[in-house]
Amino acid sequence: MTRIEIQKTYKIFIGGQFPRTESGRYYPLKNKKGDVLANICQSSRKDFRNAEVAARSALSGWSSKSAFNRSQILYRIAEMMEGRKEQFIAELILQGSSSTTAKNEVEIAIDRMVYYAGWCDKFQQIYSSVNPVASSHFNFSVPEPTGVVAIISDENYSLLGLVTSIAPVIAGGNTCVVLTSENKPLCGITFAEVLNTSDLPGGVVNILTGNSEELHTHFSNHMDVNAVVYYRNNKNEIKTIQENASLNVKRVFIYNKLNIASEKAQSPYFIFDTQEIKTTWHPIENIGAAKSGY
Repeated sequence: MTRIEIQKTYKIFIGGQFPRTESGRYYPLKNKKGDVLANICQSSRKDFRNAEVAARSALSGWSSKSAFNRSQILYRIAEMMEGRKEQFIAELILQGSSSTTAKNEVEIAIDRMVYYAGWCDKFQQIYSSVNPVASSHFNFSVPEPTGVVAIISDENYSLLGLVTSIAPVIAGGNTCVVLTSENKPLCGITFAEVLNTSDLPGGVVNILTGNSEELHTHFSNHMDVNAVVYYRNNKNEIKTIQENASLNVKRVFIYNKLNIASEKAQSPYFIFDTQEIKTTWHPIENIGAAKSGY
């Protein structure tokens, strides 16, 4: 008898778990020949709200980890991506990439995760400062995580688009909800499986599949989201996101002209974008008074 292979079920990733969309909706993903590759969850507003709650719950634990520990976790993610390299390549080929292009995308994605792992415990040294003041105080400015970041990743890169958008956000101690590519979503869920079996706490990264035309409004008008990052080039969606973000003064970053595959798509400045500067004052002890006490 001819064996029937078990087809993989691609679900969304919220709070370290793999639920189906609450609406029960899905869309068929097809290859160039019109063959159905998988049924993909079409996420809803409720899915986004659940993902945001998970991201908010995980924020305190993730942001309070040491920068070095976050670096270790990102490097562990890269290690596990390397172990699934052939699976990622196979999924990219299924979605229309050539073998050479697929291999190149996966290798860049792994290297990019390593790149940001290296920056976790270094970017604060670059962007912090000791400020000159006239009074007898130390004055420090230090970057801190913005909070929960809603991300709409690049449509044209299945794996690399996700890594490029997620890595700098979590490297800086933020948590996030990410909409992966609608036309190339397979690597998004496989990447979620990597995250789930790594040392990354549940809820730090939440990955949704579905339609940006429907979801970009929910990503940008949720009042408990602190920043929105957009990697696509739809002018109407950009306008809506900017207008909705003004409701609670979210930060908005539009990377619609960024070549995801180039070296310009990786920089510590992308970490800094989703940071806020906290300035603290500390009185300087009176040295003369201190000496007189001995």
